[in-house]
Amino acid sequence: MNDMTREPTAGSANIPDSRGINFFTSDPDLGPLLKLHLGEARYRQMEAELISLGQRASDELDAWALTADKNPPQLHHRTRRGEALQSIDKHPDYVALERVAYAELGLASLSHSEHAPPPLVKYALTFLFVQAEFGLCCPVSMTDSLTRTLRKFGSPELVARFLPMLASRDFDTLYQGAMFMTEQAAGSDVARIATRATRDARDARDARDARDAGDTHNANGADTWRLYGDKWFCSNADADLAMVLARPDDAPAGINGLALFLLPKTLPDGTRNRYRIVRLKDKLGSRSMASGEIVLEGAQAYLIGEVGRGFHQMADMINMSRLSNGVRAAGLMRRAVTEALHIARHREAFGRKLIDMPLMQRQLLKMMLPAEQARSMFMQIALLLTKADAGDAQAARCVRILTPLIKFRACRDARRVTGDAMEVRGGTGYIEEWSDARLVRDAHLGSIWEGTSNIVALDIARAAKRDGALEPLRTYLQDLMGAAGLPAASLALLRTTLSRACDAVMRVADSGHDEQVRQAGSALYHASTAILMACEGVQLAPDYRRLALAHLVLRHKLMPVDPLELDASADDTAVLDALVNGRALTQQQAMQVLPARSAS
Repeated sequence: MNDMTREPTAGSANIPDSRGINFFTSDPDLGPLLKLHLGEARYRQMEAELISLGQRASDELDAWALTADKNPPQLHHRTRRGEALQSIDKHPDYVALERVAYAELGLASLSHSEHAPPPLVKYALTFLFVQAEFGLCCPVSMTDSLTRTLRKFGSPELVARFLPMLASRDFDTLYQGAMFMTEQAAGSDVARIATRATRDARDARDARDARDAGDTHNANGADTWRLYGDKWFCSNADADLAMVLARPDDAPAGINGLALFLLPKTLPDGTRNRYRIVRLKDKLGSRSMASGEIVLEGAQAYLIGEVGRGFHQMADMINMSRLSNGVRAAGLMRRAVTEALHIARHREAFGRKLIDMPLMQRQLLKMMLPAEQARSMFMQIALLLTKADAGDAQAARCVRILTPLIKFRACRDARRVTGDAMEVRGGTGYIEEWSDARLVRDAHLGSIWEGTSNIVALDIARAAKRDGALEPLRTYLQDLMGAAGLPAASLALLRTTLSRACDAVMRVADSGHDEQVRQAGSALYHASTAILMACEGVQLAPDYRRLALAHLVLRHKLMPVDPLELDASADDTAVLDALVNGRALTQQQAMQVLPARSAS
């Protein structure tokens, strides 16, 4: 009898292994929420795909991700014949993951297909996929965001040339995207970007001649430039196309002197473009994906939009990447919660299952709350994005402020939730054979990528004041509550809390007291997610679990607490037990955990 067929010993039976459970069907909330937000018909169309992906994410995708994490990509500077042709060697399991993400699921191209589904479809699939593999979701997100930015600001010629490959699901011909922005002296301070852009006079002249002759193919070079400089952190370093920020030679200093360029890896004649990958980064997490340092040595690139508007155009790409960061954080937290729940339900200690112990139940709920907050938030942003792209000004402003909110708070929450889940598994969770350590390492990247927590928190204040997004959000959430049919006591407390949170953000934005922006931003996030979960809770009746979760967010995230006051009067044991076990709650039970209204 070999190791694969050996009967489990008593010891191994008490080390629960989640491999093989379905991440979709074992999640009691994902299906009902998608049915609620997408509608019955759309949900039924994708239910089979969700069930299949939930199973694969726990089985083969997770196994491939574990191998890819342990076998990072390798950079080769020359061919074996000595040719200076760089290549990045990816592990076959990472390539298999790429095939699933890009070709089978179409995560990068769904929004750009002829009959594109609502954004929530793409983000729901991403939410499941990231529970197996985090690193690849960065290239997928950048490809999606680059395509969106190209379609929005690129010339018709560039869109016609590159969109077919970016929107393709043919793995052998599709293009992947990237974003090369960071420099050693210009990380968050984008205005200090030093990469130079020089107009290619010869290409411009040839393009004008081609246009005059009616040769539209060769006329594409009308906005051809040459790029020179160093980019310090370039994820998906061998992408087929990258968006690059650079400063034209005659442009002024500062952010208003930047322009956005599309950088192809391969030129129309089949030769490689003039830039080099200096080295790949040895990263803490997302080790499966190639991030590198790149030197631009007169690389040919195409101007996107207008000189001087580069950062503002790239901001759209950054915002979509930030939203993807929030979705990934929600997925990581859900995987961590799923692992912790599985262990708690199957591991015994001191004669009881861990999940039957009140202290463990409270620890599980501390992980569950931020996971569910992030899930409700990204789903709501996805719904608003559909309206925003259709021209709804209020929805666009809501997306503008909710995107940095989820990026700021959910990515920080994921660091703690994944760490707490590791603790539930105990010492075994610290071993790299299990998913816990990889989740912890990957989670730390979310609050660095696309802007650190401080930078993104400041963007919340900018969105509130400069972009006028706070009042539209306040109105939107008030209208949502008013139409939901919430219990009167819940409605009153949620309205008061939202008002105070919005006022706090505006005070910080008006006063310029940057040191308080994180506190105010967190308050707005907690108030917003509590409202979203409460509204979902009454819509999913007769199961009021999400209303109870909303009340717990109010109690533990927004209400004043005396750390020396040990309140033993409220008996909410049955409610907490139902929440961690995924059992339905009545409205009366959900109201038991509504905190007393603050005197403030």
